[in-house]
Amino acid sequence: MEITGLFQVLAEIIPLSENLKEALQAIIREKKYPRKSLLLEEGSINRHIYFVKEGFCRGYYYKNGKEYTTWFMGQGNMVISVYSFFTQRPSAETIEILEDCILQYISYQDLQMLYKCFPEFNVVGRILTEKYYILSEERALALRTLSAKDRYENLIKAYPEILQKATLGQIASHLGITQETLSRVRGKYLASTDGAC
Repeated sequence: MEITGLFQVLAEIIPLSENLKEALQAIIREKKYPRKSLLLEEGSINRHIYFVKEGFCRGYYYKNGKEYTTWFMGQGNMVISVYSFFTQRPSAETIEILEDCILQYISYQDLQMLYKCFPEFNVVGRILTEKYYILSEERALALRTLSAKDRYENLIKAYPEILQKATLGQIASHLGITQETLSRVRGKYLASTDGAC
C-alpha cells in the first residue's frame, strides 16, 4: 500500500531518514469509516492516533445528561482523545465520524517504538504536540474572551462547510452557546457578509 497523507505531513516537519521512512511504511494503516460511526466510545481506551486523510469528525462528552462538542477536525489533522491516548486509560470522550472518512493510524505501541528507535521522530512528536496544545489553548481562551459572534466567525473561517457537516446543536455546544443564540449569530453574520466579495 502506498502511504500518502500522514507520511507527507510527517516528512514536511523534518527530513526523515530512509530507515524511519521504511519503519513508517511498515506500521501506518489505513481504513475507511462511514458517517455516524464511532471511532472511540466513552469508557474505551484510545489505542491509536489517527490522521484524517479525508472526511470530518468531532469529539464530545456528556455531563449531567447533556452533550458537549469539544472539537471538530477535518482533512489534514490528527484525531485522538488526548488523555486516554497518552495515559492508556479509559476515555471520557467519544469520537464520532461526521462524514465518510479515510483515516490513517498508528498504534500507541508502535508510536513508542518509533520514539525509542528513531530519536529524530521525537522532534516530530514534539512539534505535533505543540500544535494541538496551542489549538486547545486558543479554543479555551476564545470561550472566555471572545463574543459568540467572533467565535462563530472563527469556526466558519476554519471550516467553511461545517454547516453541511455538523448539526446546529453540535456547533452550538462547541461554541458554548444555545441553538437560539446560534441562530441569531448566524443571522447577523449572514447580514454582515451579504454581497461581500
